[in-house]
Amino acid sequence: MTSRPAAVPASRRRRHLPFSAWHLLLAPLALLFAVPLLWLLLSSVMSNAEINRFPPALWPSKVDLGGYSYVLGNAMFPRWLLNSVIVSAVAVTSNLVFGSLGGYAFARMRFAGSRVLLVLMLATMAVPFQLTMIPTFLVMKKLGLIDTLGALIVPSLVTPFAVFLLRQFFLSLPRELEEAAWIDGCSRLRVLWSIVLPLARPALATVAVLTFLTTWNDLTWPLIAINHDTQYTLQLGLTTFQGQHHTRWSAVMAGNVLTVLPVLVAFLFAQKAFIRSVTSSGLKG
Repeated sequence: MTSRPAAVPASRRRRHLPFSAWHLLLAPLALLFAVPLLWLLLSSVMSNAEINRFPPALWPSKVDLGGYSYVLGNAMFPRWLLNSVIVSAVAVTSNLVFGSLGGYAFARMRFAGSRVLLVLMLATMAVPFQLTMIPTFLVMKKLGLIDTLGALIVPSLVTPFAVFLLRQFFLSLPRELEEAAWIDGCSRLRVLWSIVLPLARPALATVAVLTFLTTWNDLTWPLIAINHDTQYTLQLGLTTFQGQHHTRWSAVMAGNVLTVLPVLVAFLFAQKAFIRSVTSSGLKG
């Protein structure tokens, strides 16, 4: 009597995909979100006539780099780029420094009014910028910073989001590591610098990327605080390519490509750290 072969489990009979099934949903969504960026890139190598044509051209008949030549040939473009780099670099550095100090204080130190201060700080995140715009302008005017890069830097030195995100990440770290360092005689600052911050690299990368993204793309506040074109940032400088009666759309598209490129590069480099930070900072409240 021949023995029947053992039944193959259903999980083995099922044909496995070479990728996650979620990719079947996420890939079309990713392509959908990439359409505006693709249109921006294609429009930047079109002529003004093709961009203004109706119905609009979906593909350039030939590569026209006139928009890039106009933008890069503008004498003020390097200055605007430098201003954006300065403002963004200072904002990122200050948020990492002050956000780390504030987040560690709220996560590990207990002092009178710490809970109240934390709640008040988080409450400011719910206040829209339009309500604080005029008071901020008056403060910057009293400090004599209007129409200078200082007016763009000072309000962005530290944000409640940076403090809160780093606090949540610090809470997820085991206290035993810090207690061992205290026994060895390390001060709080030494523990923060040598023990905590090396473990908090994903959260620091997230704060750096989001701060850079917010500061680099900001247009509303520079439009209010800056008047002279030598102090323009890239976002504010691009508005000069749009006139009341005539707009060089090829230059506008090319300028936007050059402006978006650093943001995409920064996010792609910090993507994994961003995901690790989001998953880790929610472990403990």
